Amino acid sequence: MTADAILQMRGITKTFPGVRALHDVNLSVRRGEIHAICGENGAGKSTLMKVLSGVYPHGSYAGEVTFDGQPCHFAGIRDSEHRGIVIIHQELALCPQLSIAENIFLGNEQTKRGLIDWNHTNYQAARLLAQVGLAENPTVPVAGIGVGKQQLVEIAKALSKEVKLLILDEPTAALNDDDSAHLLDLLRGLRDTGITCVIISHKLNEILDIADTISILRDGELIETLDVARDEIAEDRLISGMVGRSMEHRFPPHTPKIGAEALRIEDWTVRSPDRDRVVVDRANLTLHRGEIVGLAGLMGAGRTELAMSVFGRAYGRDISGRIYVRGEPVTLRSVRDAIDHGLAYATEDRKRYGLNLIEDIQRNVSAAALGRLARRGWVNEGAEHRVAQEYRASMNIKAPTVASIVGKLSGGNQQKVVLSKWIFTEPDVLILDEPTRGIDVGAKFEIYSIINRIADAGTAVLVISSELPELIGLCDRIYTLSAGRITGEVARADATQERLMQHMVQGQEAGR
Repeated sequence: MTADAILQMRGITKTFPGVRALHDVNLSVRRGEIHAICGENGAGKSTLMKVLSGVYPHGSYAGEVTFDGQPCHFAGIRDSEHRGIVIIHQELALCPQLSIAENIFLGNEQTKRGLIDWNHTNYQAARLLAQVGLAENPTVPVAGIGVGKQQLVEIAKALSKEVKLLILDEPTAALNDDDSAHLLDLLRGLRDTGITCVIISHKLNEILDIADTISILRDGELIETLDVARDEIAEDRLISGMVGRSMEHRFPPHTPKIGAEALRIEDWTVRSPDRDRVVVDRANLTLHRGEIVGLAGLMGAGRTELAMSVFGRAYGRDISGRIYVRGEPVTLRSVRDAIDHGLAYATEDRKRYGLNLIEDIQRNVSAAALGRLARRGWVNEGAEHRVAQEYRASMNIKAPTVASIVGKLSGGNQQKVVLSKWIFTEPDVLILDEPTRGIDVGAKFEIYSIINRIADAGTAVLVISSELPELIGLCDRIYTLSAGRITGEVARADATQERLMQHMVQGQEAGR
């Protein structure tokens, strides 16, 4: 083990039935650095960190792990945490009904004479919250704070365990720009105090901004490790290492074939479920067959609220306005009404709302249109299997069979299953809410190609995205939304990030 290395992993190989997730990986992490690990979905990043943290116990993999000069034979997470290795997963492991303080010390309760000392618990929690820059009362339930603050609670929880090596898996995937910037500043501060950080992220700009060292995994193998201070590194080099090829064109070429009007919304107004504010204010937009239209807006602008309210009033109260499908006025009182009229909506939170993670690919693909496979109330399982097989092939879903459990697929493959489910309904209008969130650049290209293919089949596609380059590279037109109002409509040829941002902040100062 080199003098300045706190961690070395040698010859790590991990297999699952039918899949080799890691093959002979050697990783060295220097003490007190921020070490980034990047790669496509399914490259083995999270698997490697689960080996390190004891999620996959010693004996379930081949190879050696040495931490702080000592060999590691972790039987579980408690063993790794006892040594000072703490992992924060992408899906935060917090109990929403418990207080911040209770979450921080869950499993590590502060006791006195066999009873929890709540005064000491809250005092220590407040000290840790101050350390991560979170000005919240430690007695507040976690359910009452946003995702960005919950991420800070997880870090405070790690600090309570005297962490030496902090592992963060996609820590900014669900955060807005401000929360992401605050989190990255916090990691720099932790580095300055001597805490070593390993960060897994698909956001290459963030990796280049914060990392001291970058390791690239591809297909379960370590491709190279780069020293940011010494090597000349640009996003293109990282992408080339991740996908094994140059990606000069990050968006597939596409010539739209725009047809008749598919959807028109007029004077659409929506109040929040508690009726305390207007979240969509007299919105008007139009989609045509074969057209890909973007919807841009800052966090809280009302993008998702607009989409869900149109999709069978899945969100909001006191909804007013008019919807026209194929030129005819319609009333969509439920999600089933929306599907029956040719609308489909792929949610931004595929794991919570878009998929049944404990079911297989076959059941997920057929879920939104079982009626097409049923006769007299019974689903034809043979037909269901054939449909799933067809989508697995046409969408290039990387799984051994359609009986594979969806929760075990990579993010990109899960998103392909979501798209398959809604394409199977044969929609006239497909609304995609953050379709590439948490997906690597290689899988993004595949998703973009699928979206183009859907549009070429005559479907009108509405894409909601927080990434302006994505909207500019993919969409034929882009609407901007600010404080619930449509503030602009920009053709692809005229779209720039600066122009879109000008429309997106319009009216922000005045508030609602």
